Amino acid sequence: MADRGSSQSLPFQLGEEDMRSSSPGFPGKPPGGTVKRDTLFFTAFACLVIGFVAGIVFSVYKMPGVPGSPAGLAGSISSGLSPEQARVMESLERVVAADPENVQAWTQLGHLYFDTDQYQQAIEAYGRSLALDPENADVVTDLGVMYRRNGQPEKALISFERAIAINPRHETALFNMGVVLLHDFNDRVGAINTWRQLLELNPVAYAPNGQLVSDLVDELLAEL
Repeated sequence: MADRGSSQSLPFQLGEEDMRSSSPGFPGKPPGGTVKRDTLFFTAFACLVIGFVAGIVFSVYKMPGVPGSPAGLAGSISSGLSPEQARVMESLERVVAADPENVQAWTQLGHLYFDTDQYQQAIEAYGRSLALDPENADVVTDLGVMYRRNGQPEKALISFERAIAINPRHETALFNMGVVLLHDFNDRVGAINTWRQLLELNPVAYAPNGQLVSDLVDELLAEL
C-alpha cells in the first residue's frame, strides 16, 4: 500500500457518532439519526437490575485504580463526562467487574466510551465483548473506528476487513474501509473498489455529511 496520508481533507470524518454501526442514520439515508441516549441508559440499568435479581450485591463503587475493576479500564471516569454519563459508566463497569461474561454490558460500555471519545477504553471493552461474541460484525466495525481514532489505521483496516468477512453486506464497514484506504493509505483504487461494493448493496448510500457515495466515487475516478 502507499504511504499513509492525511484525513484532514475529508469532507466527512470517520468515527463521528453516526458512523457507529448501531446508528440508524447511515448509510441507507441522509444522516441525522443518532443513538438514543435513553436506550443506552435503560440498558445499563436493566443490566444492574438483572444483577441484583441474581443476588449480585455491590458494596464498593468502582474508582480508577481500585483492585477488582475491569482489567485495563482504570481511569475511565473522566472530568469531561456529564454526571449522568458518569453514573451509567460506573454502573456498567461494576456490572462487568462482577460478571465478566456479560457480553451486552461490555458492548454497551464500549459504546459509552465510543460516544465520549475514550478510544483506548472503547478498544478494550469491545475486545472483551468480541472475546465472548466474535461474530458480531457491528462491534468489530465499531472497534475499527476506535482504532482509527486512536491513530492505528492498520488495525482499523483489519477490523473492517474482519467485519466484512463476517457479514459481506455490512455497509458501514465497507464505507469505513474505503475511508481508511483513501485517507490513511492513499489507496484511491482500493477505496473506489470498496465503495463500488457498497453501491452494489445500496446504490443510494450516503456519507455522514449527506453526500452520495456514488458522487464520491465519481470524484475519485475523475482524479485518476
